[in-house]
Amino acid sequence: MRKDPVKKDFAVIGLGRFGGSICRTLCEQGKEVLAIDKSEDRVNEYSMIASHAIIGDATDETVLRSIGIRNFDHVVVAIGEDIQSSILATLILKELGVSHLTVKAQNDYHEKVLRKIGADDVVHPERDMGIRIANKMTTNNVLDYLELSDQYSIIEFVANEKISGHNLFELDIRKKYGITVVAIRRNSDIVVSPQAKEMIRKGDILIAIGDVSNLEKFKRKVVELS
Repeated sequence: MRKDPVKKDFAVIGLGRFGGSICRTLCEQGKEVLAIDKSEDRVNEYSMIASHAIIGDATDETVLRSIGIRNFDHVVVAIGEDIQSSILATLILKELGVSHLTVKAQNDYHEKVLRKIGADDVVHPERDMGIRIANKMTTNNVLDYLELSDQYSIIEFVANEKISGHNLFELDIRKKYGITVVAIRRNSDIVVSPQAKEMIRKGDILIAIGDVSNLEKFKRKVVELS
């Protein structure tokens, strides 16, 4: 029987706060998830949450082979502070042919090594959350701030009096600030790729993407104004 191309199977290695949160969320979304950790207590905790939960050492190639790890569509390495184990597990997983691998990094040097050995996605949950919280704390109108890379980010903000009552053509945000409004959320409605004639109303939530420096300039000159 051929596998449903829409359905994806996930494996999460490391069931600390980060890995556990991913495991729990995927399961809540109805995904098939294999949870793996060296700690028997953590595995027992997630045995009633994940589709399967096993005690195992992700740095042991024999263990990974025995559970058929290469057959999973997406594997998350969420090992905590043990950078050596994180790197070794990533290396083994790529050598075994895992198709998509997301790995948690502790710092920039860790990320460089992970990318060199084949990690498809590298995340810095603590750093990224710190940036998002800091942006929310410093500006009342900023609802969320998400880094896409070192160069580009997405900002979600509430339309204030400076921009409400004008359409996107009049505001000319792309030309003035070098960023693009990709969506507008108005109550329960979402306008995707809004047209130039789209009128902004006070309280609208705008989602914009752009260069980090341009977004910072836009925040100072537009978003942070009450």
